[in-house]
Amino acid sequence: MAKTNPFEFLQQVRAETSKVTWPTRRETLITTAMVFVFAIAAAIFFLVVDQVIRLVLSLVLNVLR
Repeated sequence: MAKTNPFEFLQQVRAETSKVTWPTRRETLITTAMVFVFAIAAAIFFLVVDQVIRLVLSLVLNVLR
Protein backbone atom coordinates (compact mmCIF):
# COMPACT_ATOMS: atom_id res chain seq x y z
CA MET A 1 0.00 0.00 0.00
CA ALA A 2 1.40 3.37 -1.02
CA LYS A 3 2.09 5.84 1.74
CA THR A 4 0.53 9.27 1.52
CA ASN A 5 1.52 12.32 3.47
CA PRO A 6 -0.93 13.74 6.04
CA PHE A 7 -1.91 16.72 3.86
CA GLU A 8 -2.78 14.46 0.93
CA PHE A 9 -4.71 12.16 3.26
CA LEU A 10 -6.78 15.05 4.58
CA GLN A 11 -7.55 16.15 1.02
CA GLN A 12 -8.74 12.63 0.19
CA VAL A 13 -10.86 12.49 3.35
CA ARG A 14 -12.44 15.86 2.52
CA ALA A 15 -13.18 14.70 -1.05
CA GLU A 16 -14.83 11.48 0.16
CA THR A 17 -16.80 13.33 2.85
CA SER A 18 -18.23 15.68 0.22
CA LYS A 19 -19.62 12.62 -1.65
CA VAL A 20 -21.63 11.44 1.37
CA THR A 21 -25.38 12.04 1.32
CA TRP A 22 -26.09 13.28 4.83
CA PRO A 23 -29.58 12.77 6.33
CA THR A 24 -31.72 15.79 7.01
CA ARG A 25 -32.59 16.85 10.54
CA ARG A 26 -36.14 15.54 10.05
CA GLU A 27 -34.90 12.12 8.86
CA THR A 28 -32.57 11.88 11.86
CA LEU A 29 -35.35 12.74 14.31
CA ILE A 30 -37.77 10.26 12.72
CA THR A 31 -35.28 7.38 12.73
CA THR A 32 -34.27 8.18 16.32
CA ALA A 33 -37.91 8.11 17.39
CA MET A 34 -38.41 4.80 15.57
CA VAL A 35 -35.43 3.30 17.42
CA PHE A 36 -36.90 4.34 20.78
CA VAL A 37 -40.36 3.01 19.87
CA PHE A 38 -39.00 -0.37 18.77
CA ALA A 39 -36.74 -0.59 21.83
CA ILE A 40 -39.74 0.01 24.10
CA ALA A 41 -41.83 -2.50 22.13
CA ALA A 42 -39.07 -5.11 22.43
CA ALA A 43 -38.74 -4.45 26.17
CA ILE A 44 -42.50 -4.90 26.68
CA PHE A 45 -42.50 -8.06 24.56
CA PHE A 46 -39.65 -9.64 26.54
CA LEU A 47 -41.26 -8.59 29.83
CA VAL A 48 -44.48 -10.39 28.85
CA VAL A 49 -42.62 -13.47 27.62
CA ASP A 50 -40.56 -13.54 30.82
CA GLN A 51 -43.69 -13.34 32.98
CA VAL A 52 -45.38 -16.13 31.02
CA ILE A 53 -42.34 -18.37 31.34
CA ARG A 54 -42.13 -17.59 35.08
CA LEU A 55 -45.81 -18.45 35.53
CA VAL A 56 -45.51 -21.72 33.59
CA LEU A 57 -42.38 -22.75 35.48
CA SER A 58 -43.93 -21.97 38.85
CA LEU A 59 -47.00 -24.03 37.95
CA VAL A 60 -44.84 -26.95 36.78
CA LEU A 61 -42.63 -26.81 39.88
CA ASN A 62 -45.66 -26.63 42.21
CA VAL A 63 -47.24 -29.65 40.53
CA LEU A 64 -44.04 -31.68 40.98
CA ARG A 65 -43.95 -31.08 44.76
